[in-house]
Amino acid sequence: MPASPHPVSPIQLFERRPDMGAKAMARLLGTYLRALRESRGLTPAAVGSHIRAHASKISRMETAHVSLKVRDVEDLLDLYGVDDQERAEIAALVQRSAQPDWWQPYGEVVPEWLQQLIGLERDAHVIRTYETQFVPGLLQTPAYARAVVLSGHRFAPADEVARRVELRLERQRRMWEPGAPVLWALIDEGVLHRPVGGPEVMREQLRHLLDVLRQPGIRLQIASYAASAEATPGAAVTYLRFAQGFLPDVVYLEHMTSAVYLDRLEDLDRYRAALDELSALAATPAASRVMLEEALQRYR
Repeated sequence: MPASPHPVSPIQLFERRPDMGAKAMARLLGTYLRALRESRGLTPAAVGSHIRAHASKISRMETAHVSLKVRDVEDLLDLYGVDDQERAEIAALVQRSAQPDWWQPYGEVVPEWLQQLIGLERDAHVIRTYETQFVPGLLQTPAYARAVVLSGHRFAPADEVARRVELRLERQRRMWEPGAPVLWALIDEGVLHRPVGGPEVMREQLRHLLDVLRQPGIRLQIASYAASAEATPGAAVTYLRFAQGFLPDVVYLEHMTSAVYLDRLEDLDRYRAALDELSALAATPAASRVMLEEALQRYR
């Protein structure tokens, strides 16, 4: 069987997006390393033995779940027969991927399993999210965000709560910058009936969602009880869609103390289909406005 073509170098993609974050850079490099390995017909186990590492480390490098080290990457590039010029360029990108990202000053309130989402979301082309318990974090008001943080960290010190809220608001701010991704949010109807923070907080939050409906670059739909009963991904989900040829899409599933990132094509297809079906059944933006206005009246 003839060898697969040499994968596109991440240098070309970096030149198109020189402002990409460190996490996106690490994932870009990992995708490139995986494509190189597969083009040479090698397994992670075979490659791991070459750099004195377990196969699981190779997989973590290729999915950006472990920090890349220049020495390890250079060993792999040797094995894959990459020329000297490309090796030097890749080594420079590996060093760039290790640079502190904007969110790292908040490291004390960012668990390891959340870091990849925060690091990748700004580089996405479209963010699709479905929330069943709360308003999506990227659309929360400060008071609502504080109530959500307190619900999960009841005994946290006040300064820790403030830092968590501050981080959430900074993530939002970056979503309003030029070139930010489109946000397509599906919110379960039950969220409108859940008095997070009390009536005053809910009134402010619902007014904010009504304002959001007028914003370009944001599509907001309310999934009625009937819609979510007929079609649902099963739980809250965030789907990061990247520009074609940039990065593989990623599905993010959050649990109480951990998260799962999926990028296998079969998983992406299933979650994309589930979100497509639910969005087709959910209220249109215009009908969602009516539902939000009715909910607002209930909190007066």
